[in-house]
Amino acid sequence: MQKSRPAEFIALVAMLTALVAMSIDTMLPAVGHMATELGATHPNDRQLIILGFFAGQMLGIPVFGPWSDSIGRKPAIFIGLTLFAAGALVCMLSMSFDVLVAGRIIQGMGASAPRIVSMAMVRDGAKGAAMARIMSFVMSVFMLVPIFAPLIGQQVLLVAGWRAIFAGFVVAAIIVGLWLYVRQEETLTQDRRLPFSLGKLWSSAGEVVRNPIAIGYTVAVGFVFGIFVAYLGVCQQIFAEQYQQGDKFPYWFGTFAIFLAIAMIGNGRLVGKYGMRALSKWAMFVYVGVWIAIMLASLLTDGNPSLFILAPLFAIWFFSAGFTFGNFNAISMEPMGHIAGMAAAVTGFISQAMAIVLGGIAGRFYDGKLTTLTLFFAGYAICALACVEWAEAGRRRLVKKTGL
Repeated sequence: MQKSRPAEFIALVAMLTALVAMSIDTMLPAVGHMATELGATHPNDRQLIILGFFAGQMLGIPVFGPWSDSIGRKPAIFIGLTLFAAGALVCMLSMSFDVLVAGRIIQGMGASAPRIVSMAMVRDGAKGAAMARIMSFVMSVFMLVPIFAPLIGQQVLLVAGWRAIFAGFVVAAIIVGLWLYVRQEETLTQDRRLPFSLGKLWSSAGEVVRNPIAIGYTVAVGFVFGIFVAYLGVCQQIFAEQYQQGDKFPYWFGTFAIFLAIAMIGNGRLVGKYGMRALSKWAMFVYVGVWIAIMLASLLTDGNPSLFILAPLFAIWFFSAGFTFGNFNAISMEPMGHIAGMAAAVTGFISQAMAIVLGGIAGRFYDGKLTTLTLFFAGYAICALACVEWAEAGRRRLVKKTGL
């Protein structure tokens, strides 16, 4: 086995991380075809294709991270890739909608391993500025996926049908698995491995829940991510059916993703100057404002605001979101440095569980118009801002009490 060079290692980690985004965004143009062909009973049932994947991820996050500390990074990723490929095969061969959703849950569980454990691989070999540089390159690749993946999915759908998309996932899992096996050495040596302990995971969960900063920002992420989960579930219905933009849907989706990418790049450049809290707080005010504006536009147009109004507001929404996700996650982990791995698993599980429930509820109320959906989204945004303010009030009380 050869040791991969730094550039190759970054490319490998980027590929492992990108599997998650590819598994969601590539199939967005096809969810309607899948639901219709497999006999889904309600138009909103297609959202379960997306929600099922997130549910699987939620189940896998608290398992694979701590487990990789015990068995090693590569074995954990191999197990995850095997589950990922198995789930994709189930979806590809499914003859009923329920089986398709079950396959997506399995696929999501598997995808959680490369997503979580690849970050641990980076942390094993780099710290501080070196780790930040690697992750910036990884995220640069990752941010390209939502821009191009829906277009790729649409082309595969037109040429070979939706089942070929899942065949592509199987091939991708095999390629990245072989790449990992042949070119990457294990980054967690035997002497640094820790026994897997449910007790430690439970105690870490208790510590997260009791800390106002950790739990406040984690819950805020849950509300913000809940909007995105619902949007991913309904965006094909909104653009392809409500606004009759079927062929143009990948371009709409990719354009909004560009604004998210620009904001994330800008956040990386500005966070050192202005700080995570200041940037994310102002972004959250914009975030709330834009969803109130979208809600009002929907109320005034019977749920059908013009795309000339909706598109710029969506662009502002994505841009403001780029200053929240990373900062909120980082702030929630600030008090958890002594249990970083376990805390990351706990916060990831809580925020993703919230997002699935909140996003699923909002999405089920979509009725071909935006009114009810935007009422939910504006409410979620306000709740996220309230959680941030509550967390910061708790931090100020703690500083006042301890003098630190």
